[in-house]
Amino acid sequence: MDFDWNNLPFSLDRSISLQEIEEAFEDPFAVKLLPDSPRFSVQARFFLLGSSARGSGIFVVYKTNGRQIRVIFARPFQPEDQFFYQKRVNQALASQ
Repeated sequence: MDFDWNNLPFSLDRSISLQEIEEAFEDPFAVKLLPDSPRFSVQARFFLLGSSARGSGIFVVYKTNGRQIRVIFARPFQPEDQFFYQKRVNQALASQ
């Protein structure tokens, strides 16, 4: 995956780095969602809940053209994000 980090459209939280955001996309348990809101679908935005190599949960809003990922927004997990992510991880592990 190739990331476009030019002119970030958001202020990067000091608690996460660009490398950790990239790692969240490589998380085998990452949850990628296509929003059902017309506001986001018209602009082709996607959501990702993933974990970095050090175990930090990261919520990402991004867009892609199939070759390059442009991160629109990223932040650490909030409690609801962690709950949803852990639920999906548990489901994936139980089905193996």
